[in-house]
Amino acid sequence: MSFVPEAGATPAARGLVTRLVKAFRAMPWSVLMAVAVLLTVAFVTIFARFILPFEFDQMDLRARLAPPLPLEGSTWIHPLGTDKLGRDVFSRLLIATQTSMLLALLGTLFGAVLGTVLGFVAAHFGKWVDEAISTLVDFQAAMPWFIIALAVLAFMGNSMIVFLFLMGLYGWERYARITRGLVLAAREEGYARAVHALGGKPATIYLRHVLPNILSPLIVQLTINFPETILFETSLSFLGLGIRPPMTSLGQMLGDGRDYMITAWWLAVVPGTVIFLTTLSMSIFGDWLRTRFDPSLQD
Repeated sequence: MSFVPEAGATPAARGLVTRLVKAFRAMPWSVLMAVAVLLTVAFVTIFARFILPFEFDQMDLRARLAPPLPLEGSTWIHPLGTDKLGRDVFSRLLIATQTSMLLALLGTLFGAVLGTVLGFVAAHFGKWVDEAISTLVDFQAAMPWFIIALAVLAFMGNSMIVFLFLMGLYGWERYARITRGLVLAAREEGYARAVHALGGKPATIYLRHVLPNILSPLIVQLTINFPETILFETSLSFLGLGIRPPMTSLGQMLGDGRDYMITAWWLAVVPGTVIFLTTLSMSIFGDWLRTRFDPSLQD
């Protein structure tokens, strides 16, 4: 069955719908499944608070360590079971997914903006400014950032501001390196020289003309960096240096469940599965975008 745009729609709307339909039809089944998972995660991230069957910190010691469906002793009240304090795992999973995704999104966007701005600054000023930023990029790329984050959090304590700052600094050098190279190449293009000859200011050239033309590879890099940021956050929370009780995240749930792998395996398997599916889906989608936007990788 083919989709026919509504007769009263504008030509622009019909063209957009047609392009979206063609894009979905061109997607391999693996990418379609990845998109479905990502849409589900996005829905949970936005509406988690509205679909909670229980409060995520509501305890019921009489129902502690109840197994998930369809195991013996499970109930429909707690379809994914309960934890050691009788808290509903499904409710906690919704809030944990929301927390982890929001933190990863904020950290990824912060790193993308920081790296992109520094890339533009390096390309524009050149000389010693370019050398200084390039040195910072090389320094960041050579640093074991996870070990440094562990040391900073252990020294400064469990501060959400410090935690977000460390997440934002994770991977910014990739955006800076990509942006610098693309801007240097774009400045030699005819459109940039024409705008400059007409008296366009550097800010106008970069923001209105250069940035839209280099946005595609930056978006692809963002989709590649996002799952890495999720793993970075969950790893720190798993070790007890990220999100701490009474709040919860996927890494914190995974860390709580590691002591119950034999008696209550679902406490670790459920959040671990969500982490695995989310990062895998984003990686598949990012790889598909990279293939679409890079002509050298197309058949």
